[in-house]
Parts: sequence; C-alpha cells; structure tokens
Amino acid sequence: MQPGFIMNRNITLQDIAKALNISASTVSRALTDSYQIGAKTKKMVLDYAKQHHYVPNRMARGLKEGKSRSIGVLVCSIDNNFMAQMLDGIDQYCSERGYQIIIMQSKELYEQEKANINLLYASGIDGLLISPSYQTIDFSHLTHLQELGIPVVLFDRLSKHIDTHKVAVDNFKGAYDATMHLINNGYITIAHVNWNTELSVATKRFEGYKKALEDAGILLNNDWVKFIDTTNAETLTLQLDSALNELMALNPRPNAIFTATDLISTKCLALLHKKGYHIPNDVALIGFSNTDLAEILNPSLSTIHQPSFEIGSLAAQQLLSLIATKDTSSFETILLPTQLHIRASSRSKD
Repeated sequence: MQPGFIMNRNITLQDIAKALNISASTVSRALTDSYQIGAKTKKMVLDYAKQHHYVPNRMARGLKEGKSRSIGVLVCSIDNNFMAQMLDGIDQYCSERGYQIIIMQSKELYEQEKANINLLYASGIDGLLISPSYQTIDFSHLTHLQELGIPVVLFDRLSKHIDTHKVAVDNFKGAYDATMHLINNGYITIAHVNWNTELSVATKRFEGYKKALEDAGILLNNDWVKFIDTTNAETLTLQLDSALNELMALNPRPNAIFTATDLISTKCLALLHKKGYHIPNDVALIGFSNTDLAEILNPSLSTIHQPSFEIGSLAAQQLLSLIATKDTSSFETILLPTQLHIRASSRSKD
C-alpha cells in the first residue's frame, strides 16, 4: 500500500443501526423510503448514511429481493440539453432509492432500439424507461417485454400503441401558445417545420399550431407546413435547408416560423442567418427548445420551455411504483405544462 493511502471500510446496515441505537431492519426500511418508517427516523438514518458515505450492497440486496435494482433507460440520443436534463431527473430519483440506471441510445433507429432492449433484458433490468426512436411505429417489442414481466414507462415521446404509464408535456398547448404568441405580435403567414414521425410529440404540436390558426380566423395553407427527417444531423440539415428555400420562395412568403423541436429550432436560426435573412424583421422565429444558448443566440431565441428534469423524475417515479406494486390494472398519462419564454426572435412587428 502506498504511503499516505488510507483504505476506508464501507459501513454496513448493522454499523448504522448500532450507532443510532435502532434495528438493522429499521435502517433498511428508512434507506428504501418505506412508508412504515416515520419522517424523523428516515432523516436521521439518511443523514448518518450520507455523512459516513454508506454504499448499499446492491448485489446482496438484489439476491434477497429477487431484483437487480437496475433500470434500463433508452433514449434517442444524449447529445442535447433537453435529454440530459431528463436523464438527470431519472438518475436522481432512482439513485436516492437504491436503483442504478443503464443508459442506452437508439440513435433514432428502430432496429437499434430493439437490439438495445434485448441487451437490457439480458442484463436483468427490473424495468424500462423509454423515449421511442423517430422510426418507431411498431411497439410489439415493448408489449412483449411487458408480457415477460418487465414494466415499461414511456417518457417525452408517447404513443397510443402501448398501454402503460406515460409522462410528457402538453405538446398541444405548448404549440398553441407559441403560434398564438406570433399571431398576437402581428404575424399572419406562419410556417411550421416539424419532424416526420407518428409519435404524439410531433402530431400534437402540429394540431396545436393548426388550432391556433383556426381560432384566429387564419386559413391553413399546406404550403406553409414542412415535415422533415431528423434521423441524423446531416439529413436534418439538408432537408431543413431545402424546406426553408421552398418556404421563403412562396408568394407571399411566411413572415414567421414555428419550429417543433430543439434541433430544428437552433439549426433553423443558423440557416436563416446564412441565407441573409434578418430575424425577426424578415422572418420571426419561435420553437420548442431547452437549450441554455437560447438567451445568448443572435438574436435571442423565443422558445417553449419544457420541465425536463420533472419529466424524468416523474417517469422514474411511475416505473418504480410499477416495480413495487406490479399493479397494471390502470395506467396514467401525465402531461406537464410548458412555459412560453419570449425573446427577441419573435418580437412584435413594427
């Protein structure tokens, strides 16, 4: 052993119990947030465990409970701020309750999504949290997982093709608010750029856009609407560039654009700059985006902000509840409210 190196022995449940003069079973229940233990005792145990760097023996607990105490989390990609914030919410909720998470990426590919699920199942996960890929229209791989006794919860991207708990934002209301904000600021010819998928995250945003136009007495022009492939960054850029060229060649051309995703929003701003358009004088812009850069972009980007951390945390809560109770008699869909963040890119017309 190197000089100055000190090996610390992990304290055990028995060590905590002895120090606090309570039973080991009480300590165990307090650490797993059992309803049988009062708030005062839970706090005392948790504080002591944290101060003394208690690390639970997951393997021993798993053998005793017949669980791995691991959760599979399958997402399209982890390279954007919105997804990272949701994963943070999932991780915090799970880790506080003695579960570890295994994160995998589908890269928006259906076949990779299925392959990842097979790997997660083979690893012995207790449940799966999934934000389905762009390509996913067949959910039989997920319903089969449920048949095998593995609970599944959808988050962010929802679908009617699977019966389970689902957590997302109210995409319809968010899109309605974004479009109505543009209308109230004097914009009438409003284009919409969305992603070409059957997932409700896209369809609900399109419906919200159409409803706002209808309520304002504005006839929908199908030429204003573009659906693009967002499977990868290269395809997204090429198709968005082509879509913007078509939109800005219309007569009359749109004087505002509502974009439906984080990546489309920021890429649209960059491409419009590259094409020489001044925002918002030539064309206003608002989009769904949780990027931290929205405030410092030029101009600052108006956005629909989503409570991403809360989506992740609530989804994890729903899944751990399913694991604990195995109650599949009824399922809940939770839609959290969005927030309209108004910045320079959609300011009122002069």
